[in-house]
Amino acid sequence: MFTKWIQSYRDLPLMINQWANVTRWEMRTKPFIRTLEFLWQEGHTAHATLEEAEKEAMQMIDVYTKFAYEQAAIPVIPGRKSRVETFAGANRTYTIEAMMGDRKALQAGTSHNLGQNFSRAFGTQFMDENSQIEHVWQTSWAISTRFVGGIIMTHGDDAGLMLPPNIAPIQVVIVPIWKKGDEKSAVMEAVSSVQNTLKEAGIRVKVDDSELRTPGWKFNFYEMKGVPIRLEIGPRDVTNKSVVISRRDIPGKQGKEFGVSMDPSILVDHIKGRLVEIQASLLQKAIAFRDSNIVDVSSYGELKEAIAEGKWARGPWSASDADELKVKEETSATIRCFPFEQPEGAKKCFMTGNPAEEVAIFAKSY
Repeated sequence: MFTKWIQSYRDLPLMINQWANVTRWEMRTKPFIRTLEFLWQEGHTAHATLEEAEKEAMQMIDVYTKFAYEQAAIPVIPGRKSRVETFAGANRTYTIEAMMGDRKALQAGTSHNLGQNFSRAFGTQFMDENSQIEHVWQTSWAISTRFVGGIIMTHGDDAGLMLPPNIAPIQVVIVPIWKKGDEKSAVMEAVSSVQNTLKEAGIRVKVDDSELRTPGWKFNFYEMKGVPIRLEIGPRDVTNKSVVISRRDIPGKQGKEFGVSMDPSILVDHIKGRLVEIQASLLQKAIAFRDSNIVDVSSYGELKEAIAEGKWARGPWSASDADELKVKEETSATIRCFPFEQPEGAKKCFMTGNPAEEVAIFAKSY
């Protein structure tokens, strides 16, 4: 279609972003991570120059990195793929790599500078400002429902999901509690008032007033669902005009606050503050976990040791594609990326002893 749509430099840049379902013939599937069918957001762009295409490819990996950190609270490592791991047909592949709870790496999003590989194959040409016929320079980039799996496996614990507030469909669940019939109306009146207060403040809130389940069952259920904050309102709370707050990210009594005022001006600020704290806390926890499981290596033996312990290995690399495949064969680890953030100073490849310009990160992956 690009070949039909593009005739002149005036048609460029052409930038398409589509949401599409994709089917792939996977031998071994894993929910969210590798499925026969998945939904993704898929960008395709065409440009007049290599520089414009490179700028677009880099901009999109920055967008994905920002989304991962600020919304999903996943501290991804952005970088460039090795030649072996570069998408077939791309000049360069950029990636965001995330460490899951089992310390395996997840390629959470990619952005490709396709150069002119596809435009030459499909004859996608344009007339430039000097009336010369040129091939366009292209990019493609995507994240998919695999990212949902990344959120589950980064933050989840034995009790279930733990969703960052910024992306949680329900940020606050209210569980009303009463024992006697005559307590119900006062409790539900207070619950309705608190619900409206939070909704008006733009907080995503749900009330579970079903009488088929006990409050204790509901507590467990919404913990499993990963709802960041639970409010409990019973007869005593109504009398005191207060609520009990429970944080999903801090289990047990430590995560509970009693006697928080129902006064709208106090409650809204309190809840919003807690949601910000939870978002930051999940990110910091994930950063600490990631950093404590990355080992700096200076020899192949050290890399083998780190990988055998289930950790990521980071070290200077300038060895051949054959050496990279040897590492994969012997340890099941691959180069996840050459991170954009590189240490200063002279480096020596841990495989060959030759000078190296960059460090690479190796890990087992999904």
